[in-house]
Amino acid sequence: MELNGIAKKSRKRGEDNTAFEPEEQGQIYIEVDSSPEAADDARDKPEQHNKSLLEKKMEAFQGCLAKHKDQIRLIKRLVLGAGLIAIVIAACVLNFNRAVVLLVIALVTVFFLVWDWMMGRYGDRVWEELSPIRDLLGKNWFWIKWVLCVLLLVFVVCWLALDTAQQGTRQLVSFFGLLLLIFLMLLFSKHPFRWCWQTLICGVGLQFVFGLLILRTKLGLNGLQWLGKQVETFMSFTDVGSKFVFGPNYRDHLFVFQVMPILVFISSVVSILYYVGFMPWLICKIGFVMQVTMATSAPESMAAAGNIFLGQTDSPLLIRPYISGLTCSEMHAVMAGGMAGVSGTILGAYISFGIEATHLLTATLMSAPASLAIAKMFWPETETPSVSTSDDLQLDHGDSKNVFEAASQGASSAVGLVANIVTNLIAFMALLAFLNAVLAWLGGMLDCPQLSFSLICSYVFMPLSFMMGVSWEDSFIVAELIGIKTFINEFIAYKKLSELIKRRKSGGPEYVGNVKQYISVHSETIATYALCGFSNFASMGIAIGAMTSLAPDRRTDISDCALRSLIAGSVSCFMTACIAGTLYIPNLQCPHFLSTEFINTNVTSSSQLVTCCTQLYNSVTVYEPWNVTIGAGFSQSSLQRCCALTPPTHFNCSLVL
Repeated sequence: MELNGIAKKSRKRGEDNTAFEPEEQGQIYIEVDSSPEAADDARDKPEQHNKSLLEKKMEAFQGCLAKHKDQIRLIKRLVLGAGLIAIVIAACVLNFNRAVVLLVIALVTVFFLVWDWMMGRYGDRVWEELSPIRDLLGKNWFWIKWVLCVLLLVFVVCWLALDTAQQGTRQLVSFFGLLLLIFLMLLFSKHPFRWCWQTLICGVGLQFVFGLLILRTKLGLNGLQWLGKQVETFMSFTDVGSKFVFGPNYRDHLFVFQVMPILVFISSVVSILYYVGFMPWLICKIGFVMQVTMATSAPESMAAAGNIFLGQTDSPLLIRPYISGLTCSEMHAVMAGGMAGVSGTILGAYISFGIEATHLLTATLMSAPASLAIAKMFWPETETPSVSTSDDLQLDHGDSKNVFEAASQGASSAVGLVANIVTNLIAFMALLAFLNAVLAWLGGMLDCPQLSFSLICSYVFMPLSFMMGVSWEDSFIVAELIGIKTFINEFIAYKKLSELIKRRKSGGPEYVGNVKQYISVHSETIATYALCGFSNFASMGIAIGAMTSLAPDRRTDISDCALRSLIAGSVSCFMTACIAGTLYIPNLQCPHFLSTEFINTNVTSSSQLVTCCTQLYNSVTVYEPWNVTIGAGFSQSSLQRCCALTPPTHFNCSLVL
């Protein structure tokens, strides 16, 4: 009877049409909830029952933290910001002059933080409010474009007449060399009539703006010189680790034990900056500026900006998810940007050679817009990019979980770079010596035993170096450096340039056996900019391998772009060198130079000597016959020796002889 009652109750609770007949089947069915959630709850109940009061309180506290994590994050940031502001104020109160740098860094940081917050919150509204202005510009854009072109032409003519022509013929040669390079790129363009004028003009314009701010303004030059000194100081901390690992005599093997550890240190720091988000943020800002001004797509702009800090194999990783969908023109621009720049890690090695840090930093910055301008002119866009705006682009921020892992990964990744550089230098230096021996042997057969790879390069690239503004007597040496950089690598070229700089600074003779021992400061500067890029045949192979590994389905397109990207990257470096040659006015310290030079009895004329004598003549004031005043720190003996070598045109040298 009890079983029949239970069966009846369960039959009443049933919602299906399934028959419940215990009399016929002799079985009793009991409903049991067998879902996984129910099983977990059943297991958790004893566990909850067995947990101590402290564990329950900790779980409740963790749940509260998770619930209010946004508010907690805001409080932490406010406390951190208040602490930093207090440190800045205290430093300024104690010694304002000493704290100026800290104050500037704090103000710049606050400005960009507020700017990002404002743009994220009100950017769309501001863009909508500006729609009437955008519509007005769009309707009259044809006339605005021509007015801007005319104003630009007038500015260039006035600049050449009032500034460049006053500096000398070499500055004019550099400017017309820039125009010739642009013309050649247009002539051999993949689609000569499809290039965008905005990309070209704005790219070259950005180069000129960067050059003017850095090379012609006192604030910009002093600022970058200060930055260069800070970079050198920063790299000197590598010596602590080198001394600990290799011992106190590590400088006996300068290249391996002092230069190469710099790569490890900087690679670790860059990885940390990448993890904390500063590097992607900075790359996005620079890339956005180039994208807006030059009308380029977001992926190629971000890759070009990344090449300022990263290497040619690292910057494509920023846009890894989008590489397969790039157009051929975008692929060419990404590869050309890698060829036109050098990574921040390698930059540290060049500075350790003795190359001027100011010019290296300027070259890396100026090459970014140059590479985009030349690449989009050499292979214009004929397709529709899949990603056009930066809003659709998400940069890869790496996979490090904390700052220590980021530092370790950065240091470990530099091991392969160091090994690659060392092994390549050993191989290429040996191959170069072998090639020179073979050429000397062949030259001996033709009564030309001095034939060598360097001699061939000096004649092949001499017109190019002269076109960039290098003086005639220096053009063969700079041409040799360009040839070494193109056919071997830029590392060896910079090593040879550093030797030339050391010889000049040591004050030795300029000619030994009719062989020039060093070049002028102006020629050194042009060479520094021309060599600042990965554009060589070995790097072209590395770029093909790196890009193919990221987009195997685009192997054919990548191979087609390779040679053109090498040419575009090289021309970008040469354009930067032309602009530097046009704008840079070397501080020769001519009084000291002339005093040192005229100690020798046999003095030969050189470009630097002529330049310094010209400066001396400009400092001379003739009040009346036999009343001559010499200014700017020059001496009477220097004036007499200059008059004997290169007589002036605006006064009579017989007054002082």
